[in-house]
Amino acid sequence: MAVYHAGSRAVQDRAGVRDRADHVGRSLGRTVPPVAAAFLERQPLLIVGAADPGTGRVWAHALAGTPGFVRATGPRRVSVTAAHPFRGATAVGTLALDPRTRRRMRLNGRLTPTATGFTVDAEQVFSNCPKYIRRRESYRTVSRAPGAPRHLTALGSGEADFVRAADTFFLATVHGTGADASHRGGDPGFVRVTSPHELTWPDYSGNAMFLSLGNLHADPRAGLLFLDWETGDTLQLTGEARTEFGPDGSRAVRFTLTEARWTPSALPLCWSAP
Repeated sequence: MAVYHAGSRAVQDRAGVRDRADHVGRSLGRTVPPVAAAFLERQPLLIVGAADPGTGRVWAHALAGTPGFVRATGPRRVSVTAAHPFRGATAVGTLALDPRTRRRMRLNGRLTPTATGFTVDAEQVFSNCPKYIRRRESYRTVSRAPGAPRHLTALGSGEADFVRAADTFFLATVHGTGADASHRGGDPGFVRVTSPHELTWPDYSGNAMFLSLGNLHADPRAGLLFLDWETGDTLQLTGEARTEFGPDGSRAVRFTLTEARWTPSALPLCWSAP
């Protein structure tokens, strides 16, 4: 299986980094190394991205559990003991991120429901550098029940302020028969709310693979997840995104909202301040 599809290649060529991407692409594997398996078992949080088979809309979800709820159960398989948010989906992207160590691991593959959650058979396994991840020293699990989700078709002032205050969000994208979940970080305000239906953010220099932007080049559907690391509130957005290139080589992504979902106390994790 090729490391990159035509969408990623197009963005790499536009940025002039194809050779570097080929070098970095050698780090993508299809098995879960022992060090990665140990990392997964220590995490209380997993980000999952996929397209809803019923609507075709792409969403990013946050799953939480006692460490060990995500674990490698084979050289190419990860098992998750948590409610499965994508009924009928088969392609899924996952991201495990540890703010305490600023490490992250991405595993994309094929999803199969189980009696206790789901498994993912890996097609891509890789780590990213810690750049743009805000360190949070510790977390605690608190007893709180998720509130009823509130569905929106536009961002109000409260949701806009929530986005502007974020130093982190997660991005779900898809292509053909695959899906991916990635991290975006920066100083609060790095995501701009330009209207009740539109956001923009800068695309900072990274690993040159352009998996997310390559997916958007091939398929503009996208899902965004913002979370409050203390209260557990989440704001999920779904819509379409496109990359805009500046004359100086800079890049920005413009996202147009189709639907949003605000869930108070969605996660039982309370993290320390960055």
